[in-house]
Amino acid sequence: MEAHGEDEELMLRYGAGDARAFERLYTRHKGGVFRFLRRQCAGNAVAEELFQDVWMRVVSARASYAPSAKFTTWLYTIAHNRLMDHYRSLGRRPPHASLDDEDAAIAEPAADAADGPERTFDRKRAAERIVAAVEALPDAQREAFLLQQEGGLSVEEIAQTTGVRFETAKSRLRYALAKLRSELEDAR
Repeated sequence: MEAHGEDEELMLRYGAGDARAFERLYTRHKGGVFRFLRRQCAGNAVAEELFQDVWMRVVSARASYAPSAKFTTWLYTIAHNRLMDHYRSLGRRPPHASLDDEDAAIAEPAADAADGPERTFDRKRAAERIVAAVEALPDAQREAFLLQQEGGLSVEEIAQTTGVRFETAKSRLRYALAKLRSELEDAR
């Protein structure tokens, strides 16, 4: 039998009826999947609906799941496809997400007890610049960056997830990183 990673084994166990295996997968990946969708959507309500749909598709596929790729690649492919289906149904491309209070709380670094108000303010401003720089990326570059950062996907897995060639995914990620570096250096 081919060796599988822990996530793949958990999904196989879930397919065999182990509900705790699903709980572990969900707990492990819910944050990254939600953040990926939220940063690709115009509002929390849409992201939450898509998030629920993604996990319902995972549940529906449990009996037929076969680990032909990493679990995260499979999961984020479902999320990517659900997002694209949503925007196709509206007849438009995904908009840039806006920063709201929930995103700001996620982006805001934890304050150290020794930090004074000035240091805390500087850290918050830096986090806001990072979020704004990510939001300003072109859609395809933002998606590649978020798949890498939120999903931990490799370039090859990003290509597979988004249905593009390896070199295209590599270029998107390289350009995203270069733009982010440039934007953040200019903000200093």
